[in-house]
Amino acid sequence: MPFEGPSGVARWAAQRGHALDAHAVYSGAPLPSPEATEALLVLGGPMGVHDERQLPWLTAEKRYIEAALKRTIPVLGICLGAQLLADVMGASVRRAARAEIGWFPVTFTAEALAHPLFEGFPPELNVMHWHGDTFEQPAGMRPVGHSEACANQGFFDAHGRLMGLQFHMEWDADTAARLIEACPEDLHQGGPFVQTPQDILDRPACYAAAQDYMHCLLDRLYGPVPGALA
Repeated sequence: MPFEGPSGVARWAAQRGHALDAHAVYSGAPLPSPEATEALLVLGGPMGVHDERQLPWLTAEKRYIEAALKRTIPVLGICLGAQLLADVMGASVRRAARAEIGWFPVTFTAEALAHPLFEGFPPELNVMHWHGDTFEQPAGMRPVGHSEACANQGFFDAHGRLMGLQFHMEWDADTAARLIEACPEDLHQGGPFVQTPQDILDRPACYAAAQDYMHCLLDRLYGPVPGALA
């Protein structure tokens, strides 16, 4: 959506010399040829993966993701992006029992910490969340971790070329502020896992640490991929 975006991923791409080719599918922007895409990043939004009737562009995006998975290029989905990956891979995506919005720790699985993707990660990391849906683990994937509010916080493949993350390590405070302005009703629902705007924004050290770990993941997931990151 206009109020989201690649945030820290854009800074990472610029630092590594990758061309970041952004496509606002929700606005009718055409998707590039799957064969011309060397890596794929699927971002978030407030809609759900089953909203194709109201948002027909979701169907086209799912087909594009499916084509990317068949080509085995590096693919990362974040939040809605992870849910779209799970849906395309045949896993269930549904409404969560409770919303999770704000800074809450994710406990990583033994499988994740033993994989080169997560080498050097702490057993637990405070990360930013903003979601009301959840997913089951796609077949053949390894679990990333869990939080107190959400049992499935992500998945990855054994080869380290495919990953879905329910949480946001790429956001900075500016991105979070745009979400707070665009979706204030999400914060009004309350609950033990919904923080206030001040709680969300007043965390400079958390944003910096999460982005450092995100850049490590991106380096390991995408590697020395030349050309465009679409």
